[in-house]
Formats: sequence, structure tokens, C-alpha cells
Amino acid sequence: MEIFGLIGSAIMTPLYYAVSAILLAWHWVFEQVPGLSNGWTWALSIIGLTVTIRALLIPLFVKQIKSSRNMQLLQPQMKELQKKYGHDRERLTQEQMKLWKETGTNPFASCLPLLAQMPIFFALFRTIDQAAKNGGAGAKGFLSEADAESLKAAMWLGGKISDTFMGAEHTETRIVAAVLVLAMCATQFLTQRQLMAKNMPADALNGPYAQQQKMLLYILPPVFAISGVIFPVGVLIYWTTTNLWTMGQQFYVIRNNPAPGTPAFKAKQQRDLAKGKGSAQDVIDASSASEAAPKPRTQPKKTSRSERKKGGGR
Repeated sequence: MEIFGLIGSAIMTPLYYAVSAILLAWHWVFEQVPGLSNGWTWALSIIGLTVTIRALLIPLFVKQIKSSRNMQLLQPQMKELQKKYGHDRERLTQEQMKLWKETGTNPFASCLPLLAQMPIFFALFRTIDQAAKNGGAGAKGFLSEADAESLKAAMWLGGKISDTFMGAEHTETRIVAAVLVLAMCATQFLTQRQLMAKNMPADALNGPYAQQQKMLLYILPPVFAISGVIFPVGVLIYWTTTNLWTMGQQFYVIRNNPAPGTPAFKAKQQRDLAKGKGSAQDVIDASSASEAAPKPRTQPKKTSRSERKKGGGR
């Protein structure tokens, strides 16, 4: 067990320094603003940390969007593979992997921004949690004892930034924490709902994958609500801010670069036509139309009686 502790410490220690460095940089910036209380300085520093992290993750988000778009464009080819190798699961998987490799598509890229954020989230959680529990003795990374004590005592909107809903001594802290938990759950739900309602084709809304997405849509908010009551208010500020960033970033992408075959793509086509611009062709609809169109019936070629006799005598 001790070896796992050493491995965890080796992974997290650099993150403590990275998180605390960004946090302290923003804290110094907001300390220069006259009239800001200690609580607002730390709260805005956490928001600044969130914006910095999300800005650094934009390349991963772009990769996620490209991969998602490629997955939509590959739907016709994926259907052909399912028709051809549906009876052989192993061969189907091999052909799908081959197709993804040839087109440079990663079906798991949609998880990258979330996975990249989780270590940052835990580092921030531990930084605030240890400062709250141990004051100066719990300082992590570049935080000095004075910084940790300042963070522990910081009051924001009447609540302590370092306290949790369950462990709060003040009613104001519980109110602030409850509002942030509700905001965190609501933004998580609305972001996922926005994606499913506007940027997923009709075919993708049916089948096992769609059912899984719907389950996540309705299960994740209660999970966040239950776990949110043990998060410090500062961590709730971070998570709510990152959800708002995700929602706004996703809205921009869906509006300006929607996936083919989706309601958002049709809405963009209509906006482009209204502005007199040429609209891009919906390759998914074009592919579906070509599949649905019946093949023209070929009429038998007329031949004379003498030609038929010659043909029969061969």
C-alpha cells in the first residue's frame, strides 16, 4: 500500500504546484483591485484558474469536435460494414478499427477534456480541503502558510470558501453551497441536453448508445448532487464555472460548425440561405437519400425473331 501512496504523491505533487501557481497568480491580480474583499479575491482567483485550465484544453476540445464530426461523416460507411460483417463481430470490430485508423478518427476523443480535467479537479480539491482542515500546516504547492490561512478564513457571499455543505457551521455557507450544487447539476444537464437535442442525427438517437446517453443525462445530475455536498465551496465554484464554459463553448461550435445530419446543421443551412450565402451539403442526408432511392428498372432489350433463333441455337 505504501508504494501506491508514493506513486500517487509523485503524480499529484507537480499538479499541486501547477494549480497553486495559477491560483496565486490570479490572486495577485485581483489583490490589485481596490475594494475587493478577501473572499471575492479568492473566489475570482478560482474562476481565473478555471478559465486558464479550459483555455489550455482548447486543443483537446478541438480534437474532440473533429473526432465527433468524423464519426458522423463515417456513419454511411459504418452502416455498410454492419451490413457486410454483422454476422461476424470480430471481423466487424477489425474493419471498424481499420476505418477509424485510415480516417484519423478516435471514437474516445470525446472523453479527453473531462479526463484531462480530473487530475486538476482533485489537485484543487486537496489544496482547498487541506487548507480548510489544517490551515498553514496544510499548505500545498506554492501556497505559503499565510496563503493557506487566508484561504481557510475567506468569506464569499456570507459563506466560507473552504467549507462544505455537510461540514458547514454557518447557515449562509450551506445556502451558498446548495445554490452552487444546483447550478452545477443544472449546467451539466443542460449541456448534455443541448448536445443530444441539436447536434446528434436522428439515427444516433436510437439504439443502445442513445439509451446509454439518456441514462447519463438523467443519472449524472443526481450523482453530482450527492457528491457535491462534500465538496468545498471553492471546488463548487470551479466545477460550476467549467460547466458554464463547456456550455458556451459547445453552443458556439454547434451553431457555427454543426455535425452533418443534425437539426443544428439544417438550422445553419437556413441561416446561410437567409443571408444569401451558399450552404454546405448535408452528406448524411445525401447518403440516406441515395440509399432510399429505388434503382431504375432496366427494360429488356428488344430482339428480332431471327436473332432469338440464333441465340437459341448456340
